[in-house]
Amino acid sequence: MSKVAFISGGARGIGAAIAYELAKDGYDIVINYLTSAKAADKLKAKLIEEFKIRVLCVKCDISYEEAVDEMIALVEKELGSVDVLINNAAVDLSNLFHLKNAKEFRRTLDVNVVGAFNLAKRVYPNMLKKEYGRIINISSTNGINTYYPMCIDYDASKAALISLTHDLAAEFAPYINVNCIAPGFIGTDNELEGYDEEFLKEEVDKIMVKRYGDPKEVAYLVSFLVSDKADFINNTVIRIDGGQMGSV
Repeated sequence: MSKVAFISGGARGIGAAIAYELAKDGYDIVINYLTSAKAADKLKAKLIEEFKIRVLCVKCDISYEEAVDEMIALVEKELGSVDVLINNAAVDLSNLFHLKNAKEFRRTLDVNVVGAFNLAKRVYPNMLKKEYGRIINISSTNGINTYYPMCIDYDASKAALISLTHDLAAEFAPYINVNCIAPGFIGTDNELEGYDEEFLKEEVDKIMVKRYGDPKEVAYLVSFLVSDKADFINNTVIRIDGGQMGSV
């Protein structure tokens, strides 16, 4: 039976690119989403047509522990236990600092950090039983030292996700490898939406390769990290940012 890869926030952007790449690698795919039902269904049809794999789309707010328990129980019933977990789902409620509030801050942390915790906690027992598992947390260079006060809550959540990576790696060793990817400026539709050309040029000028990244380039890295070729890579944070200035 094929291994099962679960991608939170897997219907669009980086998540969709990861789902596509892992499907190409032969994994059965679980696409978790909250609001992108049409995109999830479209991606499901594409993956089944191209790769003849099993695909399950599941709507779930991963910030709620009981909802995650129900979702993973469904996944295990339909496809089997999760072998690869990609914690990709995130919200970014960017706004001017003085307009932010604690409710938005908590929501960002609930999805971006607590959601990743809920999923890891639910899938790891079966990974330990099989003595195999891969968990990849999708953080950001914003969580290292690229600072944007207008997304202070997002930045804090991505830094917390890096810390979570280290703790989970220690807790789940030696059978489950837990790593973190920190993308820089990636050209997803959501990332590019609403920015004018001047801002985009300023951001590209900060990148040594003088372009923003493609979601599939993050997916290639995920594909490598969950493969046997990366079996000795654990508890690490890998930047994928084209040499972004200020994110060393």
